Amino acid sequence: MLNEFAGDERYRLADIEDVLTPALVVYPEAVSSNIKQILRLLDGDANRWRVHVKTAKLEYALRMLAESGVRSFKCATTLELLVACHSGARDVLVAYPMVGANARRVNEIAEAHPHVRISVLAENEEQVEQWRDTRVGLFLDINPGMNRTGIEQGHSADVARLVRAVRDSGLEFRGLHYYDGQYGGLEERERTTAAHAGYDSLLKVVSEVERSGVNVPEVITAGTPTLPCSLAYPGFHGQKFVHRVSPGTVTYNDATSLAQLPAEYKLWPAVLVLTRVVSRPRKGMVTCDAGHKAVSADAGVPTCVVVGHPELTPLSPSEEHLPMAVTGDATGPEVGEALYLLPRHVCPTVNNFDCALLVRNGQIEAVEKVTARGHEAPLLGSQERTATLAR
Repeated sequence: MLNEFAGDERYRLADIEDVLTPALVVYPEAVSSNIKQILRLLDGDANRWRVHVKTAKLEYALRMLAESGVRSFKCATTLELLVACHSGARDVLVAYPMVGANARRVNEIAEAHPHVRISVLAENEEQVEQWRDTRVGLFLDINPGMNRTGIEQGHSADVARLVRAVRDSGLEFRGLHYYDGQYGGLEERERTTAAHAGYDSLLKVVSEVERSGVNVPEVITAGTPTLPCSLAYPGFHGQKFVHRVSPGTVTYNDATSLAQLPAEYKLWPAVLVLTRVVSRPRKGMVTCDAGHKAVSADAGVPTCVVVGHPELTPLSPSEEHLPMAVTGDATGPEVGEALYLLPRHVCPTVNNFDCALLVRNGQIEAVEKVTARGHEAPLLGSQERTATLAR
């Protein structure tokens, strides 16, 4: 897929003389194709996809999802929640532990957007209690072994007890959230075996909750790496609960997701970083202007793939510089030459930019704000926040 993509001239900008680099480039046709392909995998049922806002980030892209019938989202910040509410979402889960002022802000947004069904995660009674007397729903967060948040999946009695606490508090129990992101580094067969064993345990939790007299309305699984595992798991079929998958990266894709997911999914990169060579410090090395403040380094080194240049290997970046080794007898690009980088992790890379270029057939169509980048201003009142977002 990467070789096929590297030769596609639609990804090259026809005129970049006035483009400041590094620049985030979004390809709407590829975004649209990726959305259609995921919906095809879900048998055309957009209701089965709870897409993560952390990848899309642009209100433009969220509206594309909404217009395709995807109305269930999840997010991690109050700004992402606000952007989703303004972009056609009808059901948003804040899939992050919200406490203190952050929790109060979520409730404030929920009150201001009564047309959107807003939920949060909880893993203990203190978190449940803070939502008493609000219209916010609760998903219980199950820890599948990632050990980041949630109730350990083997503690089904604790989950059932907390579900009863939700009900007794007069709050709406929305379901179970299960993010098994720890399996991304496994080979596909091993990943599927591990994920399915986890889903077996998850269904035991569901059974325990139902034995306590409470129905489980929804079960959410699968970020991008375990999407094929969830789709292939027979236990999710024919259940009383709605099962939704929640991959976000597939909206844009990156070098990691394209390597993890089956080629028959026919997903395409929809975001690249345009950069220029700024130096040739010595033989066998060039440097471009796409350090870790442009292309995220959280997935390790190399941070990206240089499209159409297999002779270039990105090395460890600094803030603004990305040195690259030139292998073999290749001379490498000259100073000033444009390169296109496919990030290894697109989600935080998108978050590095204030604006994105929308490019169709090599032409810049528009400049769009990366609307959900970063966080809300910490002390703004709600009206000022909304006005700031609108600007």
